[in-house]
Amino acid sequence: MSENSLINRCEVVTQEEGDRFVGIKADTTDAKVYFPLGYHLPEADEEIRRGIFNLFRILSEFKDEEKGELNQNLVKTPHRVKFPINSYLEIIYYYMENGYYIERDPIFKTDTKGKIDWSRTIKKQRPLLQKNKDGVSYSPIYTQFTVRQSNLNENKEITLINKHCVYEAFKKLGWLFTSHVPQKPEGECQTKRFLPILQKKLANTNNDVRKKLFTSMINMLEFMDDNNNENSFSYGTYTFEYVFEKLIDSAFGIKNKYDYFPRVKWNLQLQDRDKPKRPLQPDTIMIHNDKIYVIDAKYYRYGDTFDPNHLPNASSINKQITYGQYIKEQENNFDSKNIFNAFLMPYNMNGDSLELNELYENIGQAVSEWKSSQDYHYERIQGILVDIRSLMFIYNGNKTSNIEKLALAIEKACKKNKRDFGENNDISEES
Repeated sequence: MSENSLINRCEVVTQEEGDRFVGIKADTTDAKVYFPLGYHLPEADEEIRRGIFNLFRILSEFKDEEKGELNQNLVKTPHRVKFPINSYLEIIYYYMENGYYIERDPIFKTDTKGKIDWSRTIKKQRPLLQKNKDGVSYSPIYTQFTVRQSNLNENKEITLINKHCVYEAFKKLGWLFTSHVPQKPEGECQTKRFLPILQKKLANTNNDVRKKLFTSMINMLEFMDDNNNENSFSYGTYTFEYVFEKLIDSAFGIKNKYDYFPRVKWNLQLQDRDKPKRPLQPDTIMIHNDKIYVIDAKYYRYGDTFDPNHLPNASSINKQITYGQYIKEQENNFDSKNIFNAFLMPYNMNGDSLELNELYENIGQAVSEWKSSQDYHYERIQGILVDIRSLMFIYNGNKTSNIEKLALAIEKACKKNKRDFGENNDISEES
């Protein structure tokens, strides 16, 4: 394998202490991309590159300031600076497709065809006068016009600014695309002087492509200015479990899951009012073929270690049963035997476990020993491993297909575990 292969710049986190960051980190000498627990790294650079861009997109889409800031700079500065990774990539994309941004100065000349500038034509060209049909008035007839053309001007400041931005973008992220780094432009990158020029240019631009480019350049220069031009930066999160929850919810969940939150309140003796408390909130509610599935996304290590200590604990298990019980007791369209429960945990279906190689794999079920029987599906929570790399590519795809496959995996797991663990209950094989 080549030393320049992208795989040498990638790692998969173990979720052990000190190894939780998912995203990209770089310093003056190196840059690395950290993928989430259970991620499979392919060998081909093109597939790795596709995975990196997909990871950046997911981090950008699912950032949650309340539950874990994703955009953060780890350099020891007086305040946090958000690294504008999408702006850096946009500048690279534009350069690779169009080269440097070059201003086009308008020039005007006299011609019989072209893009006519009527204001200048009227001022500078002498028309012929033709008598109108009324025999009294005349209309001007122009045989020559003042027409507008463009002249490339490589000396404009906006082009110089773009060259500085391209150099900065390739210096930090160009290794994702090529080993080539464009030549460093002459002079210093004067962010204080460049920013007003770009802001004025953006305000007077209607072209969407240019607006996107100028906005990206502004974001980059603001980052560089705040960050004192340091080369160290990061973009990612130490709390990928919240991203994992959102991936699951996006791939399988309904929008109105709030209808299925078990609500509680205090009836107070000393005040003449009730005090509602925050309800229990399941991660995802999935509905398919008049069946409902309560899903808890657990970014746990079991799929990597197969250590039972890395499985959900009693409080998580009992909460899932409560969710199912709540749905059962509400007036809704779901038959009691059509309520299912599942934990979803990440794993690598291309990993070392030869027995597990499907997108969804059942590893057993969780039950509460305090219940005398498990008469309903929801009382037995199915443990389902999901291939994390596949999930990260399909979460925003065909939702119906995603739901059908997961529903089938959960129902098959229910039947298999009923048979394997010999439970004495009334669950029908057809449900």
